[in-house]
Amino acid sequence: MPKILLLNKPFGIVSQFSGNVRAETLASLISEKGFYPAGRLDKHSEGLLILTNDGKLQSQISHPRFKLGKTYLVQVENEISTEAIAVLRDGILLNDGLTEPAIINRIIEPANIWNRDPPIRERKSIPTSWIRITISEGKNRQIRRMTAAAGFPTLRLIRIAIGEWCLGHLLPGQFMQKQVEYI
Repeated sequence: MPKILLLNKPFGIVSQFSGNVRAETLASLISEKGFYPAGRLDKHSEGLLILTNDGKLQSQISHPRFKLGKTYLVQVENEISTEAIAVLRDGILLNDGLTEPAIINRIIEPANIWNRDPPIRERKSIPTSWIRITISEGKNRQIRRMTAAAGFPTLRLIRIAIGEWCLGHLLPGQFMQKQVEYI
């Protein structure tokens, strides 16, 4: 039976097991053998990363044709406008095409989010705001490019869910193993 690891990937770790500096890869967090990431989070993003020991399941989790929703908490620069939220919801034109519609809501700053190391840049004269966004595609650095195109650059990006799997109470660097059926 296929297994998955639900990992809270910390800021600064790349979503692969090999690289120039071991401490910057998943190898510094996961000692389980035979597991590979089902999708990616860039080095500057945090949160849920799923790893699996099964190639078919890896494809079902990561391939856009399965339309598995990915939900993020996003801290953006400035107070995000209603107009920007509408544009992000309907789809925004990026250099590689129009994004699919997203589910997006403005939220208050999450109370249960861990401190990031290093902290985001803060400017006394520029406020920040938070949104919760769910997308079903996975263009490279999509959320960051979407918010920047709408005029509200991303300061912090935390994935909290992929399909039915949620980050839950895992702290950065923690993971839990589950057995699963195919999607």
